[in-house]
Amino acid sequence: MKHVFQKGNDSSRPTLLLLHGTGGNEHDLLPLAEIIDKDANVLSVRGNVLENGMPRFFKRLAEGVFDEEDLIFRTTELNNFLDEAAEKYEFDRTNITAVGYSNGANIAASLMFHYENALKTAILHHPMVPRRGIKLPNLAEKRVFIAAGTNDPICPPQESEELNKLLANAGAEVELHWENRGHQLTMNEVNAATAWYK
Repeated sequence: MKHVFQKGNDSSRPTLLLLHGTGGNEHDLLPLAEIIDKDANVLSVRGNVLENGMPRFFKRLAEGVFDEEDLIFRTTELNNFLDEAAEKYEFDRTNITAVGYSNGANIAASLMFHYENALKTAILHHPMVPRRGIKLPNLAEKRVFIAAGTNDPICPPQESEELNKLLANAGAEVELHWENRGHQLTMNEVNAATAWYK
């Protein structure tokens, strides 16, 4: 997978896995890593799917309707890539914090839905529920921050509430943060996520 890796100056910190929104790329969220933890390793990945020329992490059938088969395939692909990257760049595979926005937040949530130890923590900006009707792995000791918008036209508030509930029921410690905004990634929520992370 196309990616950027920046070695941090403190190997005890988590590796920040940056996952962009639709139409973004591996450079989009690099400024966020600087804010969240300037001492951490950064692994920023580009989605392997193109929708009208725009990079994404998995296919969708319509706005808000995921191609479930592709989602499962791409989640496995990303999980395997993390295994390889940890070996190649010599970072701790058990200490990854995902930072995802929109489509990137969805694939990060999907990693947690499918793999018990894919991520240690996750900061999800405007995520949706990746899949319904499946049993989640045991997510005890995992921490998740969800940033949601009360007026988000793409990701309605009940979507964030449902995701919060599903993750919490699987044992994760979840914080749901609301902004009185739409689907955009605001500085306010980035600051709230950083405070939570620290």
